[in-house]
Amino acid sequence: MQDVRVVLIGGTSHTGKSTVARAVAERLGFDCRSTDRLARHPGRPWRTPQWEPPPHVAEHYATLGVDELITSVLEHYARLWPRIEELVADRVTADGIGLVLEGSALWPGRVAGLTTVASTRAVCLTADHAVLRERMRSSARYEELTDPERYLVDKFLARAERFQSLMTRAADTHGLARVDTTGRSVSELADAVLTAVGLPVG
Repeated sequence: MQDVRVVLIGGTSHTGKSTVARAVAERLGFDCRSTDRLARHPGRPWRTPQWEPPPHVAEHYATLGVDELITSVLEHYARLWPRIEELVADRVTADGIGLVLEGSALWPGRVAGLTTVASTRAVCLTADHAVLRERMRSSARYEELTDPERYLVDKFLARAERFQSLMTRAADTHGLARVDTTGRSVSELADAVLTAVGLPVG
């Protein structure tokens, strides 16, 4: 495996990072972790079986414009970065099981600095905007929501789309690999990620 110890998988919300990361980790025999578990920025503004959004989350999306939402989340990721660097450094220098780390906090400009280490590889996942919209609305049960609730979902989607556009531009600037998840099975995507980071498939 060419001594690769860490694989980083970035991307905006609902591109399939968690699912693909688990599949890649299983292929490699690595641990799998998410940057979301390090610290939570205001999360999704809709209810799921695992998440009950507190009032401040609704206020966050209701009162901020898309540019302000982007600034807020990028500032959060900047604060989180030292912990990500520490986590990666621990796996690079230690013996034992490698790590697949996924999360939107893996911003290309910072990730590029980590990939100068031979044992760390990175890829950004993207998806068609129509696919992101369908996935988010399905997760939120959009058709069952009130108009104010739909407004919050739409703001989250607008932020995700803007985030993806900025992330894609940054990934290309820094020469990071990108994999489009649209219309591909989990197995196909695991193959694509391994290929993109220069690891053997199968």
